[in-house]
Amino acid sequence: MKIISILLILVSAFLSIKHGWDAFQPANAEQTKMMADLGISKAIMPFFGALSIVIGLMLLFPQTFFISNLLNAVTIVLIMALSLRAGNTTMALVEIPFLAMPLVLIWLKYPFKF
Repeated sequence: MKIISILLILVSAFLSIKHGWDAFQPANAEQTKMMADLGISKAIMPFFGALSIVIGLMLLFPQTFFISNLLNAVTIVLIMALSLRAGNTTMALVEIPFLAMPLVLIWLKYPFKF
């Protein structure tokens, strides 16, 4: 169980930091259209990027493990809700496994806690 938990933490932290970093990179036309469809402007993207990086880093520490998973789950639910509001059910369905990851991590608990 600890090995699974460690792998999930590493994958979740990597994805959070990668998505956060990508928010600061120039978006291509497809990403810009997708964000506009969700109602997210280019001005808000750096905020989401910084939040995602902070969540990814918080995930690595036992003191902030729970709150980072909770924030990660809330962020994913927000993306799913915006997708459904925009009529994009495919995007909302794609996010389900990513929503399961922080919830499973909360259930497994932090693996290095003594």
